[in-house]
Amino acid sequence: MIKYHLDMFKKRKREIPTSKAGAWFIPVRGSYLPASKVGWLTYIPYSGYLIAALYFGIKDTNSVSLAILIITPNWIAAIAIMTYLASHRS
Repeated sequence: MIKYHLDMFKKRKREIPTSKAGAWFIPVRGSYLPASKVGWLTYIPYSGYLIAALYFGIKDTNSVSLAILIITPNWIAAIAIMTYLASHRS
């Protein structure tokens, strides 16, 4: 049985993601990574927005539950928008 699993592991090919011509992002394991300059120019403000939402969500609240209620919708919306953009530009 162990030999079977080792044979299956050896047969599995490692696929390196490649980008199409003009693609902004590369699909990697259900997510997307920037592949071009334009991709990075959209990814950096996105990361900044997530950090700012976290900072202001924690700074302006007195309780953890209120901070979670402020941060979670912002992050879900930002992740949904970025995933949509990346899926159509990859």
